[in-house]
Amino acid sequence: MSGRGGAGGRGGPAGPPAKVSNLDGEAPDSTDFANYFCTYAYLYHQKDMLEDHKRTGAYYNACMQNRAQFAGKVVLDVGTGSGILAIFAAKAGARKVYAVEATDMAKFAKRLVTAQGLDGTVEVIQGVIESVDIPEKVDIIISEWMGYFLLRESMLDSVLVARDKFLKPGGALYPSHARMFMAPIRSNQCRQRHCDFQNSMEGWAEFLDEMKQYYGVTMDCLSDDYRQEQLDYFSKTAAWTDVHPSQVVGSAACFKAYDLHTVTLEELKAPLKASFQMRVLEDGPVDAFCGWFDTQFKGSEQNPTTTEVTLSTAPDPTGATHWGQQSFFLHPPVECAEGDVLSCDIEVVRRKDNQRLMDVLVRHRVEGRAGSDRTSAFHIE
Repeated sequence: MSGRGGAGGRGGPAGPPAKVSNLDGEAPDSTDFANYFCTYAYLYHQKDMLEDHKRTGAYYNACMQNRAQFAGKVVLDVGTGSGILAIFAAKAGARKVYAVEATDMAKFAKRLVTAQGLDGTVEVIQGVIESVDIPEKVDIIISEWMGYFLLRESMLDSVLVARDKFLKPGGALYPSHARMFMAPIRSNQCRQRHCDFQNSMEGWAEFLDEMKQYYGVTMDCLSDDYRQEQLDYFSKTAAWTDVHPSQVVGSAACFKAYDLHTVTLEELKAPLKASFQMRVLEDGPVDAFCGWFDTQFKGSEQNPTTTEVTLSTAPDPTGATHWGQQSFFLHPPVECAEGDVLSCDIEVVRRKDNQRLMDVLVRHRVEGRAGSDRTSAFHIE
Protein backbone atom coordinates (compact mmCIF):
# COMPACT_ATOMS: atom_id res chain seq x y z
CA MET A 1 0.00 0.00 0.00
CA SER A 2 2.32 2.62 -1.32
CA GLY A 3 2.30 6.40 -1.22
CA ARG A 4 0.07 7.17 -4.16
CA GLY A 5 -2.01 10.15 -3.16
CA GLY A 6 -2.07 13.86 -2.74
CA ALA A 7 -3.76 16.15 -0.24
CA GLY A 8 -5.52 19.34 -1.13
CA GLY A 9 -5.80 18.65 -4.85
CA ARG A 10 -3.51 20.05 -7.51
CA GLY A 11 -3.27 23.77 -7.35
CA GLY A 12 -5.51 26.37 -5.69
CA PRO A 13 -7.53 29.43 -6.54
CA ALA A 14 -4.46 31.54 -7.35
CA GLY A 15 -4.04 29.95 -10.78
CA PRO A 16 -3.20 26.76 -12.63
CA PRO A 17 -1.13 24.16 -10.77
CA ALA A 18 2.62 24.33 -11.12
CA LYS A 19 4.01 21.63 -13.39
CA VAL A 20 6.36 19.02 -12.00
CA SER A 21 7.35 17.84 -15.49
CA ASN A 22 6.51 18.63 -19.09
CA LEU A 23 5.16 15.07 -19.16
CA ASP A 24 2.55 15.72 -16.45
CA GLY A 25 -0.84 14.12 -16.97
CA GLU A 26 -4.29 14.52 -15.47
CA ALA A 27 -5.30 14.67 -11.81
CA PRO A 28 -7.41 11.89 -10.30
CA ASP A 29 -11.18 11.98 -10.60
CA SER A 30 -12.53 13.99 -7.66
CA THR A 31 -14.57 11.08 -6.26
CA ASP A 32 -11.64 8.69 -6.51
CA PHE A 33 -9.44 11.34 -4.93
CA ALA A 34 -11.81 11.62 -1.98
CA ASN A 35 -12.24 7.85 -1.64
CA TYR A 36 -8.61 6.85 -2.08
CA PHE A 37 -5.81 9.21 -3.03
CA CYS A 38 -6.26 11.94 -0.42
CA THR A 39 -4.76 10.09 2.55
CA TYR A 40 -1.48 9.27 0.81
CA ALA A 41 -0.20 12.80 0.27
CA TYR A 42 0.66 13.47 3.88
CA LEU A 43 4.27 12.98 4.87
CA TYR A 44 3.27 11.30 8.13
CA HIS A 45 1.62 8.57 6.06
CA GLN A 46 4.69 8.19 3.85
CA LYS A 47 6.77 7.92 7.01
CA ASP A 48 4.53 5.12 8.32
CA MET A 49 5.13 3.12 5.16
CA LEU A 50 8.82 3.91 4.78
CA GLU A 51 9.60 2.80 8.33
CA ASP A 52 7.98 -0.57 7.60
CA HIS A 53 11.41 -2.06 7.02
CA LYS A 54 10.12 -5.42 5.81
CA ARG A 55 8.37 -3.54 3.02
CA THR A 56 11.02 -0.94 2.23
CA GLY A 57 13.87 -3.39 2.74
CA ALA A 58 12.36 -5.91 0.32
CA TYR A 59 12.24 -3.31 -2.46
CA TYR A 60 15.73 -2.08 -1.61
CA ASN A 61 17.12 -5.62 -1.75
CA ALA A 62 15.24 -6.41 -4.96
CA CYS A 63 16.97 -3.47 -6.62
CA MET A 64 20.41 -3.50 -5.01
CA GLN A 65 20.89 -7.28 -5.16
CA ASN A 66 19.98 -7.26 -8.85
CA ARG A 67 22.08 -4.38 -10.11
CA ALA A 68 22.95 -6.25 -13.29
CA GLN A 69 19.26 -6.24 -14.21
CA PHE A 70 18.95 -2.47 -13.60
CA ALA A 71 22.28 -1.31 -15.04
CA GLY A 72 21.70 0.99 -18.00
CA LYS A 73 17.97 0.23 -18.09
CA VAL A 74 14.90 2.45 -18.34
CA VAL A 75 12.53 2.07 -15.38
CA LEU A 76 8.97 3.23 -14.70
CA ASP A 77 7.82 3.63 -11.09
CA VAL A 78 4.01 3.58 -10.98
CA GLY A 79 2.70 5.46 -7.94
CA THR A 80 6.07 6.70 -6.77
CA GLY A 81 4.76 8.45 -3.64
CA SER A 82 7.84 9.84 -1.89
CA GLY A 83 9.99 8.68 -4.80
CA ILE A 84 11.81 6.04 -2.77
CA LEU A 85 11.52 3.19 -5.27
CA ALA A 86 12.65 5.43 -8.12
CA ILE A 87 15.67 6.41 -6.03
CA PHE A 88 16.45 2.73 -5.35
CA ALA A 89 16.25 1.97 -9.09
CA ALA A 90 18.59 4.87 -9.88
CA LYS A 91 21.05 3.77 -7.21
CA ALA A 92 20.96 0.27 -8.72
CA GLY A 93 22.25 1.72 -11.99
CA ALA A 94 19.19 2.58 -14.08
CA ARG A 95 19.91 4.97 -16.92
CA LYS A 96 16.55 6.70 -16.65
CA VAL A 97 13.65 6.42 -14.20
CA TYR A 98 10.20 7.86 -14.85
CA ALA A 99 8.49 8.27 -11.46
CA VAL A 100 4.75 8.82 -11.86
CA GLU A 101 2.64 10.07 -8.94
CA ALA A 102 -1.01 11.03 -9.21
CA THR A 103 -1.13 13.97 -6.81
CA ASP A 104 0.83 16.64 -5.01
CA MET A 105 3.11 14.15 -3.27
CA ALA A 106 4.95 14.37 -6.62
CA LYS A 107 6.30 17.76 -5.56
CA PHE A 108 7.84 16.25 -2.43
CA ALA A 109 9.24 13.38 -4.49
CA LYS A 110 10.90 15.81 -6.88
CA ARG A 111 12.54 17.64 -3.97
CA LEU A 112 13.75 14.36 -2.50
CA VAL A 113 15.20 13.26 -5.85
CA THR A 114 17.02 16.59 -6.17
CA ALA A 115 18.42 16.22 -2.65
CA GLN A 116 19.95 12.88 -3.65
CA GLY A 117 21.63 14.45 -6.70
CA LEU A 118 19.54 12.29 -9.06
CA ASP A 119 17.80 14.99 -11.12
CA GLY A 120 19.57 13.83 -14.25
CA THR A 121 18.35 10.27 -13.85
CA VAL A 122 14.93 10.40 -12.19
CA GLU A 123 12.13 12.41 -13.77
CA VAL A 124 9.10 12.86 -11.51
CA ILE A 125 5.80 13.17 -13.39
CA GLN A 126 2.50 14.23 -11.85
CA GLY A 127 -0.73 12.65 -13.07
CA VAL A 128 -2.65 9.40 -13.10
CA ILE A 129 -0.71 6.78 -15.07
CA GLU A 130 -3.65 6.27 -17.42
CA SER A 131 -3.23 9.86 -18.67
CA VAL A 132 0.57 10.05 -18.79
CA ASP A 133 2.67 9.52 -21.89
CA ILE A 134 6.43 8.97 -21.69
CA PRO A 135 8.78 9.23 -24.66
CA GLU A 136 10.17 5.67 -24.63
CA LYS A 137 9.36 2.09 -23.71
CA VAL A 138 10.76 0.81 -20.43
CA ASP A 139 12.71 -2.29 -19.42
CA ILE A 140 11.34 -2.52 -15.86
CA ILE A 141 8.19 -1.41 -14.08
CA ILE A 142 8.49 -1.16 -10.32
CA SER A 143 5.53 -0.40 -8.09
CA GLU A 144 4.29 -0.90 -4.56
CA TRP A 145 0.64 -1.39 -5.42
CA MET A 146 -0.52 -3.88 -2.79
CA GLY A 147 -3.41 -3.17 -0.43
CA TYR A 148 -4.95 -5.04 2.47
CA PHE A 149 -5.61 -8.67 1.49
CA LEU A 150 -3.50 -7.83 -1.59
CA LEU A 151 -6.36 -6.55 -3.74
CA ARG A 152 -7.95 -3.77 -1.70
CA GLU A 153 -7.36 -0.41 -3.40
CA SER A 154 -7.34 -1.97 -6.90
CA MET A 155 -4.09 -0.22 -7.77
CA LEU A 156 -2.84 -3.25 -9.65
CA ASP A 157 -5.22 -2.10 -12.41
CA SER A 158 -2.99 0.91 -13.03
CA VAL A 159 0.16 -1.23 -13.06
CA LEU A 160 -1.35 -3.46 -15.73
CA VAL A 161 -2.35 -0.42 -17.79
CA ALA A 162 1.25 0.79 -17.56
CA ARG A 163 2.55 -2.69 -18.43
CA ASP A 164 0.45 -2.92 -21.56
CA LYS A 165 1.28 0.63 -22.64
CA PHE A 166 4.95 1.05 -21.75
CA LEU A 167 6.77 -2.23 -21.02
CA LYS A 168 9.09 -3.59 -23.70
CA PRO A 169 8.58 -7.21 -24.82
CA GLY A 170 10.47 -9.34 -22.31
CA GLY A 171 10.55 -6.51 -19.79
CA ALA A 172 10.23 -7.23 -16.06
CA LEU A 173 7.84 -6.23 -13.31
CA TYR A 174 9.05 -5.70 -9.72
CA PRO A 175 7.37 -7.51 -8.07
CA SER A 176 6.62 -10.09 -10.73
CA HIS A 177 4.33 -12.49 -8.82
CA ALA A 178 1.83 -12.35 -5.96
CA ARG A 179 0.07 -15.00 -3.87
CA MET A 180 -2.89 -14.96 -1.47
CA PHE A 181 -3.16 -17.22 1.59
CA MET A 182 -5.70 -18.21 4.22
CA ALA A 183 -5.30 -20.11 7.49
CA PRO A 184 -7.52 -20.91 10.49
CA ILE A 185 -6.64 -19.09 13.70
CA ARG A 186 -7.64 -18.80 17.33
CA SER A 187 -8.21 -15.28 18.60
CA ASN A 188 -9.61 -13.62 21.70
CA GLN A 189 -10.69 -10.78 19.43
CA CYS A 190 -13.59 -12.90 18.22
CA ARG A 191 -15.12 -13.01 21.70
CA GLN A 192 -14.20 -9.37 22.30
CA ARG A 193 -16.05 -8.28 19.17
CA HIS A 194 -19.10 -10.22 20.29
CA CYS A 195 -18.94 -8.49 23.70
CA ASP A 196 -18.55 -5.12 21.98
CA PHE A 197 -21.67 -5.84 19.93
CA GLN A 198 -23.64 -6.74 23.06
CA ASN A 199 -22.44 -3.57 24.79
CA SER A 200 -23.48 -1.53 21.78
CA MET A 201 -26.98 -2.99 21.88
CA GLU A 202 -27.25 -2.33 25.61
CA GLY A 203 -26.21 1.26 24.95
CA TRP A 204 -28.96 1.52 22.32
CA ALA A 205 -31.58 0.31 24.81
CA GLU A 206 -30.46 2.97 27.29
CA PHE A 207 -30.59 5.58 24.53
CA LEU A 208 -34.19 4.60 23.68
CA ASP A 209 -35.21 5.00 27.34
CA GLU A 210 -33.58 8.44 27.56
CA MET A 211 -35.16 9.71 24.35
CA LYS A 212 -38.60 8.65 25.56
CA GLN A 213 -38.07 9.95 29.10
CA TYR A 214 -36.50 13.31 28.20
CA TYR A 215 -38.21 14.18 24.91
CA GLY A 216 -41.28 11.95 24.62
CA VAL A 217 -39.98 10.44 21.36
CA THR A 218 -40.24 6.68 20.84
CA MET A 219 -37.45 5.39 18.56
CA ASP A 220 -38.04 1.64 18.82
CA CYS A 221 -38.94 1.55 15.12
CA LEU A 222 -35.21 1.98 14.33
CA SER A 223 -33.98 -0.84 16.57
CA ASP A 224 -33.82 -3.52 13.85
CA ASP A 225 -31.85 -1.19 11.58
CA TYR A 226 -29.44 -0.26 14.36
CA ARG A 227 -28.93 -3.92 15.22
CA GLN A 228 -28.18 -4.74 11.58
CA GLU A 229 -25.76 -1.83 11.34
CA GLN A 230 -23.87 -3.00 14.41
CA LEU A 231 -23.89 -6.64 13.29
CA ASP A 232 -22.42 -5.52 9.99
CA TYR A 233 -19.60 -3.71 11.77
CA PHE A 234 -18.76 -6.22 14.48
CA SER A 235 -19.49 -9.50 12.65
CA LYS A 236 -19.10 -8.86 8.93
CA THR A 237 -16.21 -6.40 8.67
CA ALA A 238 -12.74 -7.87 8.38
CA ALA A 239 -10.19 -6.47 10.80
CA TRP A 240 -6.54 -5.47 10.51
CA THR A 241 -4.69 -7.81 12.87
CA ASP A 242 -1.14 -8.62 13.93
CA VAL A 243 -1.42 -12.39 14.27
CA HIS A 244 1.28 -14.33 16.09
CA PRO A 245 2.20 -17.67 14.48
CA SER A 246 1.14 -19.42 17.71
CA GLN A 247 -2.45 -18.42 16.93
CA VAL A 248 -2.45 -20.36 13.67
CA VAL A 249 -4.19 -23.67 14.29
CA GLY A 250 -4.10 -25.20 10.82
CA SER A 251 -2.27 -25.44 7.54
CA ALA A 252 -2.19 -22.34 5.35
CA ALA A 253 -3.65 -22.60 1.85
CA CYS A 254 -2.49 -20.59 -1.14
CA PHE A 255 -5.79 -20.01 -2.91
CA LYS A 256 -4.70 -17.57 -5.62
CA ALA A 257 -1.46 -16.82 -7.46
CA TYR A 258 -0.84 -14.05 -9.99
CA ASP A 259 1.85 -13.76 -12.63
CA LEU A 260 1.91 -10.02 -13.21
CA HIS A 261 3.37 -10.46 -16.67
CA THR A 262 0.37 -12.40 -17.94
CA VAL A 263 -2.70 -11.55 -15.83
CA THR A 264 -5.15 -9.36 -17.75
CA LEU A 265 -7.14 -6.39 -16.55
CA GLU A 266 -10.34 -8.27 -17.37
CA GLU A 267 -9.30 -11.21 -15.17
CA LEU A 268 -8.41 -8.85 -12.35
CA LYS A 269 -11.74 -7.02 -12.45
CA ALA A 270 -13.78 -10.22 -12.53
CA PRO A 271 -14.79 -11.85 -9.22
CA LEU A 272 -12.01 -13.96 -7.74
CA LYS A 273 -13.37 -17.46 -7.11
CA ALA A 274 -11.34 -20.30 -5.62
CA SER A 275 -11.68 -23.48 -3.59
CA PHE A 276 -9.17 -24.63 -1.00
CA GLN A 277 -8.72 -26.81 2.05
CA MET A 278 -7.05 -26.24 5.42
CA ARG A 279 -6.19 -29.07 7.79
CA VAL A 280 -6.80 -28.29 11.46
CA LEU A 281 -3.83 -29.17 13.67
CA GLU A 282 -5.36 -28.68 17.15
CA ASP A 283 -8.57 -29.53 18.96
CA GLY A 284 -10.74 -26.52 19.74
CA PRO A 285 -12.55 -23.63 18.11
CA VAL A 286 -11.52 -21.90 14.91
CA ASP A 287 -12.35 -18.27 15.67
CA ALA A 288 -11.40 -16.72 12.36
CA PHE A 289 -9.88 -17.16 8.95
CA CYS A 290 -6.68 -15.15 8.62
CA GLY A 291 -5.71 -13.84 5.19
CA TRP A 292 -2.39 -12.48 3.96
CA PHE A 293 -0.25 -12.26 0.84
CA ASP A 294 3.30 -12.28 -0.42
CA THR A 295 4.95 -10.83 -3.49
CA GLN A 296 7.96 -12.22 -5.28
CA PHE A 297 10.64 -10.41 -7.23
CA LYS A 298 11.76 -12.82 -9.94
CA GLY A 299 12.16 -10.52 -12.92
CA SER A 300 10.94 -11.77 -16.27
CA GLU A 301 11.69 -14.91 -18.24
CA GLN A 302 14.02 -12.92 -20.52
CA ASN A 303 15.56 -10.89 -17.68
CA PRO A 304 15.36 -13.00 -14.49
CA THR A 305 16.71 -11.72 -11.21
CA THR A 306 20.08 -12.90 -9.95
CA THR A 307 18.69 -12.93 -6.42
CA GLU A 308 15.00 -13.63 -5.85
CA VAL A 309 13.42 -11.58 -3.06
CA THR A 310 10.09 -12.28 -1.33
CA LEU A 311 8.04 -9.77 0.64
CA SER A 312 5.73 -11.67 2.98
CA THR A 313 2.92 -10.37 5.18
CA ALA A 314 2.37 -13.73 6.91
CA PRO A 315 2.02 -13.98 10.71
CA ASP A 316 5.48 -13.29 12.10
CA PRO A 317 6.80 -13.44 15.68
CA THR A 318 8.69 -10.20 15.08
CA GLY A 319 5.48 -8.33 14.26
CA ALA A 320 3.39 -7.43 11.25
CA THR A 321 4.12 -5.25 8.26
CA HIS A 322 1.93 -2.16 7.94
CA TRP A 323 -0.49 -4.36 5.95
CA GLY A 324 -0.90 -6.68 8.92
CA GLN A 325 -3.24 -9.55 8.19
CA GLN A 326 -6.97 -9.46 7.52
CA SER A 327 -8.93 -11.56 10.00
CA PHE A 328 -12.42 -12.73 9.09
CA PHE A 329 -14.11 -13.56 12.40
CA LEU A 330 -16.57 -16.45 12.59
CA HIS A 331 -19.72 -15.98 14.65
CA PRO A 332 -20.06 -18.46 16.25
CA PRO A 333 -16.60 -20.08 16.01
CA VAL A 334 -16.32 -23.44 14.25
CA GLU A 335 -15.58 -26.32 16.62
CA CYS A 336 -12.89 -28.59 15.17
CA ALA A 337 -10.85 -31.59 16.16
CA GLU A 338 -7.23 -32.27 15.26
CA GLY A 339 -7.09 -33.68 11.75
CA ASP A 340 -10.37 -32.14 10.59
CA VAL A 341 -10.32 -30.57 7.14
CA LEU A 342 -11.96 -27.20 6.56
CA SER A 343 -13.13 -27.09 2.97
CA CYS A 344 -13.75 -23.57 1.65
CA ASP A 345 -15.03 -21.75 -1.41
CA ILE A 346 -14.10 -18.07 -1.53
CA GLU A 347 -15.38 -15.24 -3.68
CA VAL A 348 -13.81 -11.77 -3.63
CA VAL A 349 -15.65 -9.03 -5.51
CA ARG A 350 -15.25 -5.30 -5.84
CA ARG A 351 -17.83 -3.16 -4.09
CA LYS A 352 -20.31 -1.56 -6.47
CA ASP A 353 -20.27 1.72 -4.54
CA ASN A 354 -16.45 1.88 -4.39
CA GLN A 355 -14.35 -0.37 -6.64
CA ARG A 356 -11.35 0.00 -4.34
CA LEU A 357 -13.11 -1.84 -1.49
CA MET A 358 -13.90 -5.56 -1.41
CA ASP A 359 -16.66 -7.91 -0.35
CA VAL A 360 -15.61 -11.43 0.60
CA LEU A 361 -17.88 -14.47 0.76
CA VAL A 362 -16.55 -17.71 2.29
CA ARG A 363 -18.55 -20.94 2.19
CA HIS A 364 -16.95 -23.31 4.67
CA ARG A 365 -17.61 -26.75 6.03
CA VAL A 366 -15.86 -29.34 8.14
CA GLU A 367 -15.43 -32.33 5.85
CA GLY A 368 -17.31 -35.43 6.96
CA ARG A 369 -19.59 -33.65 9.44
CA ALA A 370 -23.29 -33.47 8.79
CA GLY A 371 -24.88 -30.05 8.96
CA SER A 372 -21.61 -28.14 9.15
CA ASP A 373 -21.95 -26.08 5.94
CA ARG A 374 -21.93 -22.34 6.62
CA THR A 375 -21.59 -19.17 4.61
CA SER A 376 -19.88 -16.08 6.05
CA ALA A 377 -19.94 -12.67 4.35
CA PHE A 378 -17.41 -9.94 5.05
CA HIS A 379 -16.41 -6.45 3.96
CA ILE A 380 -12.86 -5.16 3.63
CA GLU A 381 -13.03 -1.42 4.31
